[in-house]
Amino acid sequence: MIVLDKFYIDGAWVEPVGGSTMDLIDPSTEKVIGRLSLGNEGDVDRAVAAAKRAAPAFAATTVEERIALLERILAAYNSRYDEFAEAMRVEMGSPITFATKGQAARGPLHIEALLKVLRDFRFEEDMDSGTRLRHQPVGVCGLITPWNWPVNQVIVKVGPALAAGCTMVLKPSEFSAISTVLFAEVLHEAGVPPGVFNLVNGDGPTVGSAIAAHDDIAMVSFTGSTRAGIEVARAAAPTVKRVAQELGGKSANILLDDVDLEDAVRRGVAACFTNSGQSCSIPTRMLVPAHLMDRASKIAADAADAYRLGPTDAADTQLGPVVNRSQFDRVLSLINSGVAEGATLVAGGAERPEGLPDGYYVRPTVFSDVGPDMAIAQEEIFGPVLSIIPYRSEDEAVAIANGTFYGLAAYVQSADRERARAIARRLNGGQVHINYPPADFGAPFGGFGRSGNGREWGEAGLREYLETKAMIGYGAGE
Repeated sequence: MIVLDKFYIDGAWVEPVGGSTMDLIDPSTEKVIGRLSLGNEGDVDRAVAAAKRAAPAFAATTVEERIALLERILAAYNSRYDEFAEAMRVEMGSPITFATKGQAARGPLHIEALLKVLRDFRFEEDMDSGTRLRHQPVGVCGLITPWNWPVNQVIVKVGPALAAGCTMVLKPSEFSAISTVLFAEVLHEAGVPPGVFNLVNGDGPTVGSAIAAHDDIAMVSFTGSTRAGIEVARAAAPTVKRVAQELGGKSANILLDDVDLEDAVRRGVAACFTNSGQSCSIPTRMLVPAHLMDRASKIAADAADAYRLGPTDAADTQLGPVVNRSQFDRVLSLINSGVAEGATLVAGGAERPEGLPDGYYVRPTVFSDVGPDMAIAQEEIFGPVLSIIPYRSEDEAVAIANGTFYGLAAYVQSADRERARAIARRLNGGQVHINYPPADFGAPFGGFGRSGNGREWGEAGLREYLETKAMIGYGAGE
């Protein structure tokens, strides 16, 4: 049994003020594997007080000192790399190969990209007028992270906050506490000063709301559902704190009529099923020319049927379960709604996968002939479900792609790069991916519309944790 019964506050592991607990469940077996203590407002108050005390000294550290700290964090993380992969395997059902090569790998990649930014970033710069601009830490930050990319989402908040000179209180998802506690141990080992980083486990309505509303928190950074993001913003409003949000997505993937259809569809299916479909920026809507619908559907169905579901500790398992019972029920409900609304089910469905009577496994599912207004084309499903939507002109494709409340990401494929670039300029997405490129960890990540505000990753992520002060007359007389 894994027992996580302490919080990390002011450089030490301490007993919670609150007394409630919850079971930790392995989503691949539905068995209880541990117990997690949940915090309350008192725990948040204690953590914020520690962060507030530590803020002046940490804000005064030099860039060189913060670079050295991040380098120590990177080394400590890499020394426990396999532990991170195993933690995410058991807490969220990530197959061990993906947990190792995908989930755990994001940590070092983001830290390395941040170090590159920090080494070149100018915290003070002069304007031609003689005014000096100073970029200084925003102060105490409240960080609220989701379960679907646990280490990735923690590091893209904690990393730039440390780089900027901020102190912080982190509330991870209660469904990904194992890997976050491990990361807190890494930070302690790396020598993060007491009070700079504080960890309080708990649920959103209690701990998350207390962080968002706290008078002594200057900024809250939240990643999660749009519904929860609205509540965070509402709780933060009376204190006029900065709010940065990375929320839901329903990304379109436009395949133009000149693509290698076999390759483009198969790669689109693979992208959609990344992390068992539990990613906010993946291409869950595939838009294809109407005359290619039948062929594209057959390719997608064959690709989906070839996926290997199985035990998460098996090296050849490609698709694991979704994270919990609530998510499992939601995904199956939306699959059933797609059938009820008249979409054509060409692969998968709501029945349990053969040979997997236990665990929150969902069959890799593909719908064709999906109407752009159907629930499966509008709602974020967060499971391995692809909707293929026909279009009859490029203008219609762009209109369909932009026809949701979301705008986190978009994708476009064409043999003619100029055609793809022209379409990319018209798509409403914080990141637009042309011809399935590799990830760029220095590029800004964030959304339009109800996909949130603010940006993470690279220099844009660092700037979120900085206030800009104009010192007018600074250069007078020089």
